[in-house]
Formats: sequence, C-alpha cells, structure tokens
Amino acid sequence: MGKLLCDSTAVAETFQSPSPTVPWRDPPKASPLDEDTISAVDLVEQSTDDAAWDSVVGLEEQQRRHLQRLHTKGVLWKLPEDHDSSKSESIMPQKSMVFRLSHGGEVSSDGNCLFTASQKAMRVAREMDARELRRLTVRRFTEDYGSAAAEEKRVIDDAIRHMYAPDLKAGWGIHVIQEVKLLAKKDERVSLDSAIDELLQLGMQRELAAESIYKERCIPVIDGQSWAKYMSISGSPDDEYDIITLQYTEEGLLTIDENREGHAAAFGDDIAIECLATEFKREIYVVQAHGSDAMVDEENCVFFLPHRPRSQRNSLRIILNIYCTGWCGAGADHYEPLIAHPLSLISQEKVAVVL
Repeated sequence: MGKLLCDSTAVAETFQSPSPTVPWRDPPKASPLDEDTISAVDLVEQSTDDAAWDSVVGLEEQQRRHLQRLHTKGVLWKLPEDHDSSKSESIMPQKSMVFRLSHGGEVSSDGNCLFTASQKAMRVAREMDARELRRLTVRRFTEDYGSAAAEEKRVIDDAIRHMYAPDLKAGWGIHVIQEVKLLAKKDERVSLDSAIDELLQLGMQRELAAESIYKERCIPVIDGQSWAKYMSISGSPDDEYDIITLQYTEEGLLTIDENREGHAAAFGDDIAIECLATEFKREIYVVQAHGSDAMVDEENCVFFLPHRPRSQRNSLRIILNIYCTGWCGAGADHYEPLIAHPLSLISQEKVAVVL
C-alpha cells in the first residue's frame, strides 16, 4: 500500500480490511512511456473547480484537516521500481511527480458510487454512465477469470467467499457484524414468499423462516461466477437478481434486509477496482479517510490503497484517486472522485505523502 510519511505501525495494526486486494498475478512490468501515457496524468481538464475540503459535507474534523494537509503539501508519486528506466529516460526524464489532491464533487450514495466516482475522475470514461461502467467492469472480470489457471481461480474464489459468505465461526475479533450476501431472482420472489409463509404456518419465527428459505433457495456469492452476477446489480428494475443481506452478530442472526423494492446495488469492492485499473490502464489509488468509526488518531486516519492493472496491457501506472469514507461490508461506505493535479513548484522534500 502507499507509504505514509509518518510510517507508523499503528496503521497496519488498526486497519484490518475485510476486503483484501486479490493477488491475481505477479505485478506486471510496465511498458515504455509514451506521449499518450504522459498526457494521461492530466486526468481532468485543468479548468476543473478546485473544491476546498472545507466545503465537503460528511467529514469529521480530523478527516477534513488531514485531507486539507494533503491538498496543501501535495503527494509524491514515484515511477514504479520495476519500470525499465533505460527505455524511458529520454521520453520522461523525471522519475516522480507531485500532485495536489482536490475533491471532485459529490456523487449519489445509491450503491453505484464507485462507478459514478470513477466515471467523473477518468477522462477516458466520460462517455459512459455509471451502469455502463459497471457492466464494463463485470465484463473485464469475466474475461480475466475465464482465462485464469485453476490455482488463480481458487485464490479468487476464496477471496470472494471471505467477503460475501464469511465463516460465521471466525472473524469476531475484528468484526461486530458480519454480512452474508445472497441473490434472489426477481421472478422467484413470489415463490420465495410462499415458502416462507408455509414455515410461518408451522410456527417458525418470521426471520428464522426467511433465513432458512433464502439460504436454501438463493445463490450465495462464493466464487467468480456468482460474483459477476452480484456485481452486475445496479438497483435497476432491469436487474435479473435482487440482493438479500443476512446480518449476523456473534450470537446469531441479527436482521435480514430483504430488499423488497429491489433498489439495493452491489457496492464496488477491491476486485471491481482492479478490473477498472486493468480496463483503463491506470493505477487506482483509493484514498480512504477514517473518522471516529476506526478509532485512529489524526496522523493515521488516511490510507492510500493501490490497485494495479492485472496484466501488462501496455500500462503505465498513473495516479488516479477515489476518495472514500468509512468501511462497510466488503467495500467502502461511500466513494467520491478525488482529482490529481500535477504540480511543479512544490518541493518534493516537503510533500505530505510518498506513494
């Protein structure tokens, strides 16, 4: 992950992610730089309004102060160590760049926020809406998963199972609530309700009856195929499936979100972000800002989580940022675009963070 200058071991000890980055393949070797990849550093038109962090809603004061510090001092991005410098020095003599990070505007918290934020942050994705970007992400995953070796698929499946069908006998030292995601076909909701009613007539409690039927008849998200079905759900009436969420505490079932209106969308996770990185040939940094929910001090409340393209694909790892707050289930609580503006007048020795 990106290294904070404070370099405190408290960061690693405090942040226990339920959504680990999936090691699909060894980190790819970057290809020689060219004019197109250099220009891609300029992710947005420079006329973009420079939104001050003071005006961003939903932030706690320690988050706001830390993000403003990143904005003022800048972030140093270094050319990856595995880059072939002998081929690129003549094209791009500088081996690092300093960026000012600005908030790219609010996006709707409708479950599609990762894709909306990515669409706003990436110039190459401007012609798509969030749902089209979601479909593109799932298609990239399906192609890569289909061509993966058996061992790679096993690693991916294990990660998906860990996120969406966790072992409810473990993990309680980290989590207070764990969620199990199930997929119900929209055209089968009536028959599911009938089966639940039959158990109610036998004297079973409503939530226990629903839990039993949903676990028996719905699709658990436990592997690449079911993940593709899950991540395709945007909360639209056109979705094939509805998301059912079972929430558990260590004592047992807490509640069931039956999503009867079908509005719930699949939150973007680390796998989806890696698919976006691969498709658009970017290194995507998720800048995660924690408040009192994580019980960390101000110096350690922001994390840079890199997601690299999974295959070479002529990619240069260029910084693209998505800012998010909190942590929820297998992904962030909310994503918003974070715009990187190249700077030339800030001393590299005085930057806030080195990536």
